[in-house]
Amino acid sequence: MTSTGIVLSGGGARGAYEVGVLGYLFGAFSRRVGDTPGFDVFNGTSVGAVNATALASTAHDPVRGVEILSKVWLEQNLSDVLHFNLRQAARIYRVISGGDDPSGIFDPRPFTKLVTHKIPWRHLANNLKSKRIRGLTVSMTNLRTGRSTLYVDRAPGVALPQSGLRIEVRASAIRPSHVLASAAMPVIFPPVRIGNEYFCDGGIRMNTPTSPAIQMGVDRMLVIGVSTPGKVPSSPPLSEIAAHGIRAPSASALLGKALNALMLDHVDHDLAEVQLVNQILADAEAVCGERFLEKLNGQANQNGRPSRRLIQTFVLRPSVDIGEIASEHLRTHKLRLGKILGKAVLRTLDVGEGASADLASYVLFDSDFSRALFDLGYNDASACRDELEKFLFSN
Repeated sequence: MTSTGIVLSGGGARGAYEVGVLGYLFGAFSRRVGDTPGFDVFNGTSVGAVNATALASTAHDPVRGVEILSKVWLEQNLSDVLHFNLRQAARIYRVISGGDDPSGIFDPRPFTKLVTHKIPWRHLANNLKSKRIRGLTVSMTNLRTGRSTLYVDRAPGVALPQSGLRIEVRASAIRPSHVLASAAMPVIFPPVRIGNEYFCDGGIRMNTPTSPAIQMGVDRMLVIGVSTPGKVPSSPPLSEIAAHGIRAPSASALLGKALNALMLDHVDHDLAEVQLVNQILADAEAVCGERFLEKLNGQANQNGRPSRRLIQTFVLRPSVDIGEIASEHLRTHKLRLGKILGKAVLRTLDVGEGASADLASYVLFDSDFSRALFDLGYNDASACRDELEKFLFSN
């Protein structure tokens, strides 16, 4: 039986795009094909960990689960996720200097409450125990070692992915602290303590966790990214800035580009590796015969290594640059944060007319912005409905 995994990337408020894709898949798409997509393994990083955990927790009723997840995203205000007041302003120095009490620019308590109370954690355990789903993985970055740490919650009998040079794998029941750690964007939110270690956003080292899905036995992967393919950030050279008085990029603009480089540029690399292995296996099978994979995997299993197989992949990413959507949103919408200080902070995240507000796009947890990204994801998925049907329902 074919096993299907879903991989959800990180990107803060950009996660609304992923929910738009899911809204189409478990809405109009399911009605069109007369069936709902079935996923066995759920892999998420950063905000993708939030969405993946919510999806895995409602796998027994995914249509209803995605409806609830969509409602959370589309009805939220900034104050439901971010708090910034005089107390936060006074603690900004700790963001820079560190200390025993880790800090971020924004108060994480509203986001903590959202993750803790909106995800049906009891159903997650039941779905795994009953083998309705095979597993859930959540990735984060260990601040002590700098390595990616992958927490894996799995059904009985499912193999644990292997640790490697870049990643440490830990078997554990996934709890709110794991999801919050994975989504703790550097500087924006404080790191999260699990045991005696601190963790932050998993997207820094592994934003698109395809390898764990493969090692947990999937035959095909639906990957949803939140960056526009082929986008090359462009900034005018310093000589042009001096000659023509063009405004130089602000610190927020530079931080936004840095976050893009750290968190959003892994999709192509990960998929290139999958395609390379697929091509090697296909060529070897053509040369050595149809039993090549069977013999190869027999030897691999004998040595305690996972089996190799051809993996089908389908990638959905925004057709419109989300940073540009954020910039337009900041110019044309009123921010409903509820606090003057918070609004002032968010206003500084815009980088000016005609530019991408990349940093703002990570923290604009605003219903109007979420609606724009949700609609984009919905429409992008709808535009390739025939390809999706073939991918998800062919044996």
